[in-house]
Amino acid sequence: MAVTEAQIRDALAQLALPDGGDLIGRDMVRALSVDGGQVRFVIEAPSPEIAQQMEPLRKAAESTVAALEGVESVSVALTAHGPASPQKPAPSLKVGGHPKPQQGPMKPAGVDRILAIASGKGGVGKSTVSSNLAVALARQGRRVGLLDADIYGPSQPRMMGVNKRPASPDGKTIIPLHAHGVTIMSIGFMLDPDQAVVWRGPMLMGALQQMLGQVEWGELDVLIVDLPPGTGDVQLTLCQKSELSGAIVVSTPQDVALLDARKAINMFEMLKTPVLGLIENMSTYICPECGHEAHLFGHGGVAAEAEKMGVPLLGALPIDLDTRLAGDSGTPIAAGDGPAAEAYARIAAGLVKGGMA
Repeated sequence: MAVTEAQIRDALAQLALPDGGDLIGRDMVRALSVDGGQVRFVIEAPSPEIAQQMEPLRKAAESTVAALEGVESVSVALTAHGPASPQKPAPSLKVGGHPKPQQGPMKPAGVDRILAIASGKGGVGKSTVSSNLAVALARQGRRVGLLDADIYGPSQPRMMGVNKRPASPDGKTIIPLHAHGVTIMSIGFMLDPDQAVVWRGPMLMGALQQMLGQVEWGELDVLIVDLPPGTGDVQLTLCQKSELSGAIVVSTPQDVALLDARKAINMFEMLKTPVLGLIENMSTYICPECGHEAHLFGHGGVAAEAEKMGVPLLGALPIDLDTRLAGDSGTPIAAGDGPAAEAYARIAAGLVKGGMA
């Protein structure tokens, strides 16, 4: 029986660090890949000085993983985050700029499918759906990546609870971050949180090309791309310059949102990108005091639109306070239990069963 990435992370989480926490909880495991029975990963220390003291921990991690059933060989490298001395600064990685010429559509090595999560307008919960769907798919046993391509308003660092800068060993490749079983990359990791992104189209295209092509995504079953709202440069670049497997459109039931959802679907059809289905977000509200069910944004609009346009309705998600609080705290609601988590789990299970993720 082949070992899974989840089993490896669970085993490494048992290794306590001298100053508290563990390798997984402190987000020190990088570039984890599983190829049959061969396992490779990197332990990234906070500084070169600490790395010099971590060789016993590296050996312990190697032995722990080697003891797992299905593991044939283990390669564990030890590296450090940050420069070794003031005279040797870390390689500079410039993000954004004019895109480099491509011979054709690209797909990162090791990534089976690229799945875009889109919306016709902002405010319908597209990023919330993206993060929770990524976590729900990871809990289904899938190897999942999450690319935050909402360049102007990156929200995945907050929603996934990750806020450190990714490592770049050579100034060209980017080592993504990990949280809740998901491999993550966002332009928000590379910029000051208060810094506005004032870029024209070519720089947006260049940044997206970098995050697709220069990130060491490893082996993934599915890469979820959280698109910005609307039908602009990022959507066009992704559809035309990458091997996109399909798109899911998120909308609330209200008529104004559905008008824009139709435009998003029409854009994907024009660009020959399959629309895998619609998700109705903020579908119902259950009063926590009396249990009354209310439809704040209307009812059945997305289901009717899906039937009209001949695409599946993948699921309906409730609106509740816990989902908002979970996103703000950096632990997506899908990582826990409850009605909202179950709703995401059903959508994830449907995508896996249908071979879409």
